[in-house]
Amino acid sequence: MRNTARDSRGRQGREAAPERGARGGGVGRRTVAASAVAAAALLATGGADGARADAAGRGARRAPAVGGLVLRLPAPTGPHPVGSVALHLVDRSRRDPWEDGISVRELMVTVCYPARTVHGRPRAPQLTADAAPWFARVDTAVHPELPRSGVDWAATLTHAHPGTPAQTVRRPVLLYSPGGGDPRTVGTGVAEELASHGYVVVTVDHPGDASEVDFPSGTAERDKVRPTVFRGDPRSDPRQFRTAIDTRITDLRFVIDQLGLLAAGRNPDADSRTLPTGLGRALDLRRVGGYGHSAGGTAVAEALYEDRRIGAAVNLEGFLDHPPQAPGEEGELFPVARHGVDRPLLLLGSERFAGRAQLARSWSAMLSRPGGRTERGLIGNAAHWVFTDYAAVAPQLQAAGLMSAARRTALVGALPPRESVPAVRRHVRTFFDRHLPPC
Repeated sequence: MRNTARDSRGRQGREAAPERGARGGGVGRRTVAASAVAAAALLATGGADGARADAAGRGARRAPAVGGLVLRLPAPTGPHPVGSVALHLVDRSRRDPWEDGISVRELMVTVCYPARTVHGRPRAPQLTADAAPWFARVDTAVHPELPRSGVDWAATLTHAHPGTPAQTVRRPVLLYSPGGGDPRTVGTGVAEELASHGYVVVTVDHPGDASEVDFPSGTAERDKVRPTVFRGDPRSDPRQFRTAIDTRITDLRFVIDQLGLLAAGRNPDADSRTLPTGLGRALDLRRVGGYGHSAGGTAVAEALYEDRRIGAAVNLEGFLDHPPQAPGEEGELFPVARHGVDRPLLLLGSERFAGRAQLARSWSAMLSRPGGRTERGLIGNAAHWVFTDYAAVAPQLQAAGLMSAARRTALVGALPPRESVPAVRRHVRTFFDRHLPPC
């Protein structure tokens, strides 16, 4: 699992924001095994902790190219073709919370949107050429169910076409925050599905937390590809957990700020790269929602409580409490669970989630608040990562003999993708169709 809270930019009449967590050394993700720790430490050598004197403008270190199984993502089902663009956003008012040597907070996001036309345009890869080798080493350590070889992670294509002109119709905007230690790219399928049905979706990487984040270039303070600092389970370290969720929420609020610049006709990209024609005019920031998986679900639920610009949110199996300070104690509930929220919130879980018993306490508290607009859903015969692209990928790996049935079940459950993928998409889209309809 992954999870915790951020800096207070106005609580809209609610209690003052708690003291934000101190900048932490390494936040862990849900259950990073010893093998993940070793792999992440190897990748950090010469990276997060290495010398940076010659970092500016250099390319990422790449592992040797290897062929292998080419995985396929399920196509979106909506009537609109999908365009995409990656943006590099820099918050100069914050230092990075994870590395003392980084003086600003940098983010990478991908905007998926209904495109005017995609005729003759190529499809974007799921992972960039520089990110794919890191994914093959870091993410397979973070998720020991994944095979360490036999897959060409760089070859998977999305169903979005980069840089295509946007339809100039004002659309609701949805932010996506991935699970702790996961990159934004593992949420591609749901993002494209929503975009194909008329939403603008912004998937957000949280650098230092995400397994790997590929920036347009390196700087004197960091390499081009920045790996995770996580070395253990964040819920085993309350301070790190708080820092992780604090940071995510502030990241999300900053992204909304930057989208405001885009909607006003300005270019928020830190490198001033060309934007798709009409993209700013496709944003309706009066209708903003958020959805997130695991720690991302925690972050969007608490952001809903703290920021009234967000009108509805979906928490895909994220805790709504802090980890306990000592064994046998109960963790402090997040304000959203203590007080409830007056805007729609969906809590969507999986039947086979290993942390379901611990999750029940904070979710039950949330659901018990009188006058709230919180609802709950369940994906049967599924496990925690069914809410990501692994729902479609794991069965392909099993069919190719690269993943055992037991490991596939541990990762996403036994529900076949012909059922699990539409089920997750249906829950998320119908919720937003009711509360932030695209028409």
